[in-house]
Amino acid sequence: MPAGTVPPVRLWPGVEHGTVSSGGHGGRWLDGRVTDAPISDEPASFDVTDSTLVYDGAVWDVRRDTVAYGDGSMVREYIDHTGAVAVYAEDDEGRVLVIQQYRHPVHLRDWELPAGLLDISGEDELIAAQRELAEEADVEADDWEPLVRYNTSAGGSNEFIQIYRARGVRATASAFDRSDEEADIVKRWVPRAEIVTGILEGRLRNSALIVAALAVDAASRR
Repeated sequence: MPAGTVPPVRLWPGVEHGTVSSGGHGGRWLDGRVTDAPISDEPASFDVTDSTLVYDGAVWDVRRDTVAYGDGSMVREYIDHTGAVAVYAEDDEGRVLVIQQYRHPVHLRDWELPAGLLDISGEDELIAAQRELAEEADVEADDWEPLVRYNTSAGGSNEFIQIYRARGVRATASAFDRSDEEADIVKRWVPRAEIVTGILEGRLRNSALIVAALAVDAASRR
């Protein structure tokens, strides 16, 4: 491509090449054009010419893929994860259920949402979320809705966490028998404003809690 030539840019469906807008919620392309189309992640797939299980873990694995990309190939290692769910549960006063437990990789007893892994491949995420809320917090709920879904580390893991918002909560009929780091879980109902303040002040650092609390707080202001 000659020096100074602007590479072609693929626009969103329905946006004509060269369309320029001075407003809206779109973004500015590298060549200066502006579109009104909202940004969105795009599905993309490239041929994997080799895939090796580097580490067969007790909870998740590490995999090394050789990927055909552009005119060559690249090697990427990542955590091959089962996926997870988390629950943003609210009581009638709008307080949020958070639990505190020890997390060894970061050496913290962090405050987080009730959450857990998908136990089996293809497990229904809502059922898994309902199970985790009961097992980790001895709570069940009448009303459930998807809140947000996000990838924990796009460059290093294929894990996605689906967070549900649960309302109409009550205690389960019996307490769950917990073990290991879950045996000394601490539970609290905390006002959302207190959680948001803790996040912005750097005192609360769990990713699912941050994503969920800020998403609900933003939605309440729209």
